[in-house]
Amino acid sequence: MSIIVEQLQTYPLMALFLALGLGYLVGLIRMGKFTLGGIAGTLLVAVLIGQVGGIAVNGQVKSIFFALFIFMVGYIGGPQFFAAFNRSSLKFLFSSFLMTFVGLLVVLGLAIWAGLDRGLAAGLAAGGLTQSSIIGTAGNAIDHLGLVASEAARLKTNVAVGYSVTYIFGSLGPILMVSILPIILKWDIRKEAIKLAEKISGGAKELKEGEFFTINRVTTRGFRVASDSKAAGMQISDLEESLGNDVVVESLVRNEVAIEFSAKDKIASGDILIMSGPVRGFKKLSSMICEEIDTIPESLNLVEEHRKVILTNKKIAGNTLQKLHDEVDLEMRHGVAVAGIKRAHKSITPLPGTELSLGDELTLTGHPKDLNRISDRIGYKVPDSGVTDYAVMGLAMVVGYLIGETSFKLAGTSIALGSGLGCLVSGLILGFLKSRHPRFGSINHGAANFLQSLGLAVFVGVVGLNAGAPALEAIKQHGITLFFLGVLATMLPMIIVFILNYYLLRIKNPVDALAIITGGRSANPGFAALIEKTGNGTPTAIFTMGYAVANIFLTLWGPVIIAIIK
Repeated sequence: MSIIVEQLQTYPLMALFLALGLGYLVGLIRMGKFTLGGIAGTLLVAVLIGQVGGIAVNGQVKSIFFALFIFMVGYIGGPQFFAAFNRSSLKFLFSSFLMTFVGLLVVLGLAIWAGLDRGLAAGLAAGGLTQSSIIGTAGNAIDHLGLVASEAARLKTNVAVGYSVTYIFGSLGPILMVSILPIILKWDIRKEAIKLAEKISGGAKELKEGEFFTINRVTTRGFRVASDSKAAGMQISDLEESLGNDVVVESLVRNEVAIEFSAKDKIASGDILIMSGPVRGFKKLSSMICEEIDTIPESLNLVEEHRKVILTNKKIAGNTLQKLHDEVDLEMRHGVAVAGIKRAHKSITPLPGTELSLGDELTLTGHPKDLNRISDRIGYKVPDSGVTDYAVMGLAMVVGYLIGETSFKLAGTSIALGSGLGCLVSGLILGFLKSRHPRFGSINHGAANFLQSLGLAVFVGVVGLNAGAPALEAIKQHGITLFFLGVLATMLPMIIVFILNYYLLRIKNPVDALAIITGGRSANPGFAALIEKTGNGTPTAIFTMGYAVANIFLTLWGPVIIAIIK
């Protein structure tokens, strides 16, 4: 055992990765439907390993990884955060901010009533409101108070203690709200979610778990023209017109050889027509005595493309697919079909009655030359997510550190924004600019998620290891009191804001009401429970909106709490 202790003391980074590994294993332990999660598990294990003593990880490691974490939070959430600012979403944005503000007031009230110091109050906010980044912003604020090193270290240890004690119920509380409110108000959440999904998708059937549509809505098929076919002798343009101009001839094979053709060329008996379009458009072909073939001639080299395009054209947004089909010039839409729609990462079936919204990701199918003609008028092509612009990322981090040097007075105390908040702001700006100018500042999506998760995990691991023995002592001293304060800090804001939402903001749709409650609390476990109850992704858009607002403002409350609590 002494050898292990000596190794951990000699190589503190080994202790850090041990805390990460064991912490994430602890976080996987399931208690009913609740799991602690890797971040809280890492902090608890790090505090326990810190009892060994003599383990000190360089503070720069903590600062660097927290800066990366908070920057990626801003980068990933920036597009949704700024895109949420429109008239129809104002009540949801206000509700999200209200949740964070009421949470701040409740934490301040409880801290003053119970006589908590600054560190414990910030930890109560971080755990009770399940916003781990408060640990970092509060720690930065403590560093700027001008305290002696021992007192600053004590306060930062208490931040970790408050978080450790209150986080478990902080995660459980939103799950309870999602489970109890439908019972009290007699809501059938699954039924309401199905109705909402059909409304959003323009009448599409809501699929159950494991179900899928067996027929593609856009397809490419081959037909051989019979000698007595009505199509024989017709111009290609006339054939397409007779099919409603939805199904188009992509390739013409004559005598087993693919030939160049124009819209005015005539179709001959025995020709093979390779045609693309929505499935419903092929119905009339059977009456024209065209035999469908199941093998493609070897000479044919037909290339089509599924192109993902983000809708940014305000003239298109708000229209249904049917209206666009009827009003858009035939030459412009020729050979292009909408094969899929994604909104807030949720797939929506493209039916005639489906209404498009700004920011929708449309999957267009057709020949590249046809797609080139129309995609720029819709918006911009989704860029390659595997590329990272390190030059822009590095400069954005520099800007974040410079913003962090900004300071102001609050309650007579000078507060610097700190590198954490500075990098959050620069990440938000870069994420927003990237959404408007997709070729600028790209960061690989997987890498961004990895840095966000790893950055926070390393940060709380260092906090726990460096806290050491004082952390356990503080837990013994304040544990029961902090736990019950955490229950109040978790539940009171949700109850108060739900009542205000229901009666003042008129947010009465059950799915929306619960989505904004979980989003405004940045409560991922609660959202997971809600998704399980709805059985579909209908809460996603509202949750994402609230989650973006909550991540920003809850993070800001760290320095505010440190400034107000004496």
